Amino acid sequence: MRRADAVEIVMQALGDRPTIVCNGMIGREVFTARDREESFYMIGSMGLALSIAIGVAVTKPQTPVVCLDGDGNVLMGAGVLASAGALGLKNLHHIVLDNEAHGSTGGQKTISSHVRLERIAEASGYAHAERVEPADLATTLPRFLARPGPAMLLVKVDVGNVKGIGRVIHTPQEITARFSRAVQEA
Repeated sequence: MRRADAVEIVMQALGDRPTIVCNGMIGREVFTARDREESFYMIGSMGLALSIAIGVAVTKPQTPVVCLDGDGNVLMGAGVLASAGALGLKNLHHIVLDNEAHGSTGGQKTISSHVRLERIAEASGYAHAERVEPADLATTLPRFLARPGPAMLLVKVDVGNVKGIGRVIHTPQEITARFSRAVQEA
């Protein structure tokens, strides 16, 4: 399954949940599939989406919070998995789209083919971590999002980018303002 197709399935399932979206192509694909105020796009800051999602989950404990990440971003900030696990945030759901490559910078291979990220999450104290086949993503998401967190769902996706996909057009200040409004209302 193309990563962009997985993004569309994920965005349909999320409803109005605040979602921190990692930098790079996943952010561009989310923007293209379903731009919304509840999406906080990490522009140019690799490996930090989960840190911000943790902050939102801590400050809004009754609100389900999603982090939409890629394997390169998770590997860049792998230490944060332990923080998520140690905090035991029941409202935190971490979805990782793993194409075993850095899609935004030329497709350089990551090490995720040798490192089971969902097992690292489990060892870090996540309440639940699983790998799902792309064909099962749409049926798995509702069950996954209903589980208490912290939880990780890893989906292996194909390498490759949508040709000509647009960039997020909002400035970092606009992203922050609109996300803050949406989270305050949640």
